Amino acid sequence: MAESVLITDGVVADGTGTAPQPGGLLIEDGLITAVLPPDARLPADRVIAAGGSMITPGFIDLHSHADFTIQGSPGAVSQLHQGVTTLLTGNCGFSPFPVLDKDRLIGATSFLSADGLDWSWTDPASYAEVHDRTGLGVNLALQVGHNALRLAVLGEDQREPTRPELDRMRRLLSEAAGQGVFGFSTGLIYAPGRYADTAEVDALVAEAGANGLLYSTHVRNEGDDLLPAIEEAIGAARRGGARLEISHLKAVGPRNFGRVVDALDRIQLARQDGLDVGCDVYPYDASSTTLTARLPGWAMDGGVPALLDRLADPEQRARLVADLTSAERGSLSADRVTIASGTVFGRTLAAIAAERGISSAEATCQVLQEQHGAVSVINHGMDAQDVGTVLRHRLTAVASDGWIMAGPDDPGWQVGHPHPRNFGTFTRVLGHYTRERGLLDLAEAVRRMTSLPASRLGLTDRGVLRAGAVADVAVFDAAAIDDPADYANPWQLSTGVTDLLVAGTPVLTDGTPTGARPGRVLRRHRSHNPGVGRT
Repeated sequence: MAESVLITDGVVADGTGTAPQPGGLLIEDGLITAVLPPDARLPADRVIAAGGSMITPGFIDLHSHADFTIQGSPGAVSQLHQGVTTLLTGNCGFSPFPVLDKDRLIGATSFLSADGLDWSWTDPASYAEVHDRTGLGVNLALQVGHNALRLAVLGEDQREPTRPELDRMRRLLSEAAGQGVFGFSTGLIYAPGRYADTAEVDALVAEAGANGLLYSTHVRNEGDDLLPAIEEAIGAARRGGARLEISHLKAVGPRNFGRVVDALDRIQLARQDGLDVGCDVYPYDASSTTLTARLPGWAMDGGVPALLDRLADPEQRARLVADLTSAERGSLSADRVTIASGTVFGRTLAAIAAERGISSAEATCQVLQEQHGAVSVINHGMDAQDVGTVLRHRLTAVASDGWIMAGPDDPGWQVGHPHPRNFGTFTRVLGHYTRERGLLDLAEAVRRMTSLPASRLGLTDRGVLRAGAVADVAVFDAAAIDDPADYANPWQLSTGVTDLLVAGTPVLTDGTPTGARPGRVLRRHRSHNPGVGRT
């Protein structure tokens, strides 16, 4: 039997957006037994004196890539210091299953994967079993990715699936749903998912809808064609009867700044028309992805091995340099792209080109060749005002798009130059955007991190503080919570979260990880289904 916990003398923000009230909690057997007045004194095995700090549900990250890294850092220390207790994985079309061709899947996801991944699973069920045996500091909710399905069935070729191949992808998706995944995702800027036409996406979204899954999408274009891409996503969800989550909504490139207003209007109109649609955002004006996302589609036909062959061929390399040079005039310039991994991390493509006396297009090719196609980058291509516009909207959840779970004592700490969102997303919203800028009030900021993302997943027993809910609970000092990680020095843990409980077990006490791993891989049940395709 789990120990009982009494939290006293705090201010309770229950996750619903209602005004915080002085109070405390009683937790027994991993569940919240009661929300209490602040001075309640009841017998308990452990007492946490909040001392006026906020008591909230643990935060739920709707957009994480932790499924590729958490096996190497199961304590998830970077997340504990942000108050995060549950992460939705399998985003942007990438998931570590189904595994039909392990080498192919490993190669295609090498820019996401960390050392320590043993690939000892084949499907969501066996992935969950492996991680439940290990024990986790946080909970995971899984999605299956379109890229993973395509890799399993079609490989990395730029072509349409045959009818039997499409049917096989649908069966794999349905099997994943039967094993408890919460969603299906696409990443339509990434190979091989970018090769899918509307009919292929529609068929898979319909399968997701039939199984009650959330459809999460990194839309096909976040620049000049942002609005058609939003419409494509809305159309697929409507035709397929699926709930829709627009991932990390943004407008990339200076000439597209401000278009998030129109994108939000399209989402709002679709919602008013009955579609269950929402979006999420990370609170930074730079994105992070793989350098291969800058390449034309033909260059990635056949995957990274084929790309490396093309880079070694003078004629094809010249064609690629020409295409990159042309594309750069209409997209992010090289001085806005910073390498985040490998031996040249921390420098922009423009700086690397200047150092080597070559064009930025040729520098792109050289870096890809030197790092065998696995290169992470940070793109400084967004507008800070747009970030605020999206964050203010009532349908927007907070999400990190992060993947680093490590803390200072874990392998891989301070390797590379990652995006600070890995370490500070949730604390940045609470500190910079809420306390300092007043963009959200505290109760609403907490709702965007708790009951709102829980509702997108159909979780009724998490994301709120009420009797009977799972005791995923954060305690933090609203006056001190901070995100010291920045682009210059990203490897810094958040501060201000003093206590964190997962299913009633303390994983952070007085700001220090306890080493406990009560987290698990959550399985979706039909009871989690909030309705198919309708509000």
